[in-house]
Amino acid sequence: MGLPDEEQNELLPSGGLRYRTNIAWARFYLVREGLLDSSKRGVWSLTESGRKTHLTLDEAGEIFSRWVKVFDEQRRAKNANDEPVAEKVAEGSGTPSKDYRVEALELLLALPPSGFERLAQRLLREAGFTQVVVTGQSNDGGIDGHGTLQVNQLVSFKVLFQCKRYAKSVSPSHVRDFRGAMAGRADKGIILTTGTFTAEARREASRDGVPPIELIDGERLIDMLENLELGLRPVTTYEINHPFFAEFQVA
Repeated sequence: MGLPDEEQNELLPSGGLRYRTNIAWARFYLVREGLLDSSKRGVWSLTESGRKTHLTLDEAGEIFSRWVKVFDEQRRAKNANDEPVAEKVAEGSGTPSKDYRVEALELLLALPPSGFERLAQRLLREAGFTQVVVTGQSNDGGIDGHGTLQVNQLVSFKVLFQCKRYAKSVSPSHVRDFRGAMAGRADKGIILTTGTFTAEARREASRDGVPPIELIDGERLIDMLENLELGLRPVTTYEINHPFFAEFQVA
């Protein structure tokens, strides 16, 4: 879309990226309008109605206003009756959820540096890495550990990782410094942070002609905890699909 870097880097008071949060809410509104199919795996598709619909700016604004009003009414009902209501859309989710992602991120930020490094070690092990070692306070150029990723029976490669327990954005200079520490030691690196990465940092990580660095921000960390069910227990709930019952109301 050609969004300028300053807009991509703008943060909410919670520390999340504003434009990603806005996209998540917009996607949720379109699901509720029946224009998008909800996805459990991060794949989104237009419904039949969505393929036939071309929203004007005014129509999009009406959808936004309508659902903001719905949530305002739910919040008032919650304050009056002390009943739990949905107040946040989880990134990558098609349904609203409580602020468990915010709470999880707060818990990660509260960990001591060594605890966050051990958590990163656990995540990498669960993701398929072997021989994951935390080097920690070794003054090793910002490298906090290493592991081995076995691609197949014949191919494996060493990966270095760095942990940044930040409430802010990681800059491109951090990425360059980490790549410098990697030189001659590994073909792949990972930076894990509780914060975010600036648009410039993301470009630096995937720049041509240099070893690539995988960037895992706070949102992706929570996604990994969800998928691996580490520290997060899934809870099943249901909502009424009114169109399903409507077809049986005809005598």
